[in-house]
Amino acid sequence: MPVFASVVLVLIVVGALALVASGIWWFTPLASNWNEIDGALLITLGVIGIAFVTLNLFLAYLILRYRAREQERAQFIPDNPKIEKILIGITALGIIILLAPGLFAYSRFISPPRDAMIVEVVGEQWRWTYRYAGPDGKLGRAHPKLISPKNPFGVDIADPAAQDDILSYTELHLPVNRPVLLHIRSKDVIHSFFIPHFRAKMDAVPGMVTHYWFVPTRAGKFQAVCAELCGIGHHRMHSPVIVESLEKFQEWLAKQPTVAATVKP
Repeated sequence: MPVFASVVLVLIVVGALALVASGIWWFTPLASNWNEIDGALLITLGVIGIAFVTLNLFLAYLILRYRAREQERAQFIPDNPKIEKILIGITALGIIILLAPGLFAYSRFISPPRDAMIVEVVGEQWRWTYRYAGPDGKLGRAHPKLISPKNPFGVDIADPAAQDDILSYTELHLPVNRPVLLHIRSKDVIHSFFIPHFRAKMDAVPGMVTHYWFVPTRAGKFQAVCAELCGIGHHRMHSPVIVESLEKFQEWLAKQPTVAATVKP
């Protein structure tokens, strides 16, 4: 039995390494500026992978080396300060290596450039909708108390800046190579707006506005999904994300309805 257990552990390690090397389960191709997030994830995978391989192979060795024998008796050792200090040091170093790159990336993730284009994302069971600033370049005020069937975004129509805001109920269109700042809201439960190709994700929390920014670096059609289990329809809460040239984006934007034309008192 000890030999069998050790062989199983070794096979698990070999299988895991083969799966990683095959690239079957790997990152989607990056389509934004957030290569730092890929770097942080690779460091995490590296540290966890080294720990996984080392501990399992060491465990397989211990199972064989100290398997039950009639001529040997187990010895109870209550503690070993030297080994404990070494393990605490290795664990602390591992935690620092895991956390530091992510903290640096996150500090930039929530610090948008001044020239970023602002788009509001509104989540609800079970879809995403979007609001763009109109020609004045400003998003009008919005509040959860103003949400109604006639005003699904909860826009304050008394705010002059809201009148020319542009609404999209199906797709998120973005110009390529332009910084984009998303303001994210939820109308009901906690959602999470995630675009895998952009490595960009943030919770949508009822009663507050969260945000993050990115730069789409590749034109194409991508998909936004909800990364938070939000109810029975969670699996179908996705939305096309179209990244295109500035000219095509402006053409599309000009065809979308405004708050003044669609939202009535």
